Amino acid sequence: MTKEEILNRIVQILVDTFEMDANRIVPEAKLADDLDIDSIDAVDLIVQLKPLVGQRLKPEAFKSVRTIGDVVDAVHALVSDGASQDA
Repeated sequence: MTKEEILNRIVQILVDTFEMDANRIVPEAKLADDLDIDSIDAVDLIVQLKPLVGQRLKPEAFKSVRTIGDVVDAVHALVSDGASQDA
C-alpha cells in the first residue's frame, strides 16, 4: 500500500467519522492544533486504521505522531513490516 493510498484512507476516515472538511486534511496538518483531534479521537482513528495494517497496532508506533503525514508514515512502516514478514 502506498503512502498516497494510506493518506486517502485516513482522509476518508476523518471525513466519515469526525465530519471534517477533506480540504483541511493535508500531510502538514497538525492533529491537535489544526484538526482538533484529541487523544480519544486519536484512539478512534487508530482503531479504524487497524484493518489497513492487518495486525494489532501498538500505541508506541504512534507516540511521536503530530501531523497527518506522521500518521501516514507510521501506518506505512507498519504495513511495510507486515508485508516483509509475510514474504
